[in-house]
Amino acid sequence: MKKTLISVLVICLSALGLSGCFPVAQQAAGAPQGATTGSMLAATMPMIIILLVMYLVMIVPERKRKKAAQQMRDSVEVGDKITTIGGMVGRVVHVGPERITFETGEDRVRIEINKWAISVNEGKGANKETVSSDEVISN
Repeated sequence: MKKTLISVLVICLSALGLSGCFPVAQQAAGAPQGATTGSMLAATMPMIIILLVMYLVMIVPERKRKKAAQQMRDSVEVGDKITTIGGMVGRVVHVGPERITFETGEDRVRIEINKWAISVNEGKGANKETVSSDEVISN
């Protein structure tokens, strides 16, 4: 029964071209014992290369984007003009460890959001219409 099962396995794997991946199938087919390691490595090498390329093409750039976005969110300061993921635009008036508060316009409506909801940080003074502290001191 066991020999019949192995013979059926060898025939099925040979038909699929996968007999080199399994040492049992090679032993049943009469291949020498030392040849199994090299053929197994040769059979798995394309899969390893595909996984490596997929990692380099998909995962590494995504990590870079996430790191840049987190750095942008951590660098938000009072006075920066921001845009949220919902499209609201305003000037930051308070920065906390996890949340920020910003004003949305002339009516000075203040909205508090989580830092992860910031989409764009346009930087210092993008929406400021006040004079700098040096100009105030000199007057």
